[in-house]
Amino acid sequence: MSGAGTQAARRAPVGSAEARPVSPLRAVIKRVAERTLSAAQVDRLALALRPRGLLVLAWHNVVPAGERVHGDASLHLPRDAFARQLDALARTHHVVPLAQAFERTGDDRPRAVITFDDACLGAVTAGVDELETRGLPATIFVAPGLLGTAPWWDELAGADGLDPSVREHALDVLGGRPDDVRAWGSSAGLARHDVPAHQHIATEDELRAAAGRPGITLAPHGWSHTSLPALSPDELEMELARPLAWLRERFANGLPWLAYPYGHTSAAVEDAVARAGYTGAFRVDGGAFVPSVARTRPFALPRLNVAAGVSDEGFRLRIAGVRRG
Repeated sequence: MSGAGTQAARRAPVGSAEARPVSPLRAVIKRVAERTLSAAQVDRLALALRPRGLLVLAWHNVVPAGERVHGDASLHLPRDAFARQLDALARTHHVVPLAQAFERTGDDRPRAVITFDDACLGAVTAGVDELETRGLPATIFVAPGLLGTAPWWDELAGADGLDPSVREHALDVLGGRPDDVRAWGSSAGLARHDVPAHQHIATEDELRAAAGRPGITLAPHGWSHTSLPALSPDELEMELARPLAWLRERFANGLPWLAYPYGHTSAAVEDAVARAGYTGAFRVDGGAFVPSVARTRPFALPRLNVAAGVSDEGFRLRIAGVRRG
């Protein structure tokens, strides 16, 4: 590694291509514990505990009804579960557009921002349909260099998900560069699996259709979804500049906000993001934050990642701040 890669990367352990599976026993214990509180109790907690905070949520894909999933199951949330989560969020939070997240409103409920990473087809179709039905805004973070392709972390996954050793080599050695990961996978004899269409990254036309829906905005997720701390200074500058220019040339509602690919960042990366003209940048972990954090560390802002395996009760506890992760 050179340049930004010499800095210690901050990494999100949950909800990205490097997510680790939860044991069945632990999942059962969590679910039982979550169900000891009623939905009404949790909703009251959310209103009581988030009077001044801003909650930014991160989803990845929304699976249309009846479709199969292959790969990292934590990233692919069934549409009916997503709909229930939106309803729960709207009961307790004032959902605001990212561009207006720090403006004062007359609503005394805690505020929330909805975001999607990767621009998977299911998110920009089924997910956006659910948002439009409820009149809720959202921002989709897109890596333009991946449009129309299947994510490597799903292609190289087996029936039980992505092998931890494959994930480790792809991220720690290859920096998550999609072309390098696929080339290494071929040389190592790893099978590339067919990935359902809803898990593919949307095409430009599909993004344009989503961006034309009320309340939907787009923002960069890097250019090629490469781990930014692994890049040289020149590579990093290009990886940050290209997607911002691409969005500005094609979409009137592109925003100068960044979501770090894989959640990876470092002090050097954050300095480069500021120089590139971004307003702010998000990790994929860390939960809620108050507006003062946006002023002191605008290029390492936390989000609440929503993994597909979270129960309805667990989601309510997380948006109430009772549980983290």
